[in-house]
Amino acid sequence: MISFNYETPFKLNNEIEISKWISSVISSEKLKEGDINYVFCDDDYLLKLNIKFLSHDNLTDIISFDDSIGKILQGDVFISIERIKENAENFNVSFQDELSRVMVHGVLHYCGYNDKTEADIKIMRDKENFYINQLS
Repeated sequence: MISFNYETPFKLNNEIEISKWISSVISSEKLKEGDINYVFCDDDYLLKLNIKFLSHDNLTDIISFDDSIGKILQGDVFISIERIKENAENFNVSFQDELSRVMVHGVLHYCGYNDKTEADIKIMRDKENFYINQLS
């Protein structure tokens, strides 16, 4: 089950559509959906998590904690709405497009995709674009 939690005034206006989309990504990757919690927050909230759990003292747009067991995907995906807004401006894309990219990025990590090398980043971006196009 996919759930959405809010630690900021931001609210998704299409939770059911987004939930179905994320579910379809998981099934397309031949995996099973467990409990996936999206938590929308601000920079300060995410920075505290970044320092506490990853020992990184910098702002980021997303942190995902993968609790998957075998082919059952589950975990918590924390997303900074402030970072999404700024990144959308910097990359000259809409807020919704950037939010969708980050949301699918988190679940793609659970599916086993990485973004540490240039080759991994290309595969991740191609997957993100593929699935974002399915949402549109």
